[in-house]
Amino acid sequence: MDEIVPAELEEYAAASTTPEPPLLQEVARKTEALGERARMLTGRLEGRLLNFLVGILQPRQVLEIGCFTGYSALSMAEALPEGGKLYTCEISREHADIAQANFDRSPVGDRIELRFGPALDTIAELDGPFAFVFVDADKANYPAYYEAVLPKLAEGGLIAFDNVLWSGRVLDDSDQTADTKAIRALNEQLARDERVEVVMLTVRDGLTLVRRRASH
Repeated sequence: MDEIVPAELEEYAAASTTPEPPLLQEVARKTEALGERARMLTGRLEGRLLNFLVGILQPRQVLEIGCFTGYSALSMAEALPEGGKLYTCEISREHADIAQANFDRSPVGDRIELRFGPALDTIAELDGPFAFVFVDADKANYPAYYEAVLPKLAEGGLIAFDNVLWSGRVLDDSDQTADTKAIRALNEQLARDERVEVVMLTVRDGLTLVRRRASH
């Protein structure tokens, strides 16, 4: 992932943020050992932000689209209220197995239910409402995920989309790959969609928070 924020400032921000628990630090180290795929790791700064948002919202149900090795799911599950549940979607069997093993070792692992298979199918099967939705999966489906989860968003709930700056490629008109075009399309749609209010944050690779308007 190309740096949006200078690396030294990113490191300073992470060092100035409350550290994650030891188990999550171990999950991060083991994920980094996967090589190039480790760029998909949420990391301390964004992980603590997700934890912070869930702690504020105190949701009964959270939905995560894109589990990877389980770091972000565990970050959010820590902050769930008593009886809260987090559903996480993963389409890679290898990643699902790694994540489930991490959940099984965590004291909050029983708050997480991993759903293996296409996320759009899982979304259709779940009733909601979800007070928080975190989307960090295949970028080409971002617009479809948005339309699928918005009707199931609880009043006052939030959707968070990761990688919305896509290492700066959203500004490169010569990049017409499916993923980049889908992220651009989502960003443009959110900015003009009267059903929602949005704010794009320059955290790591860009994180957009979406809140449905009360009248919608």
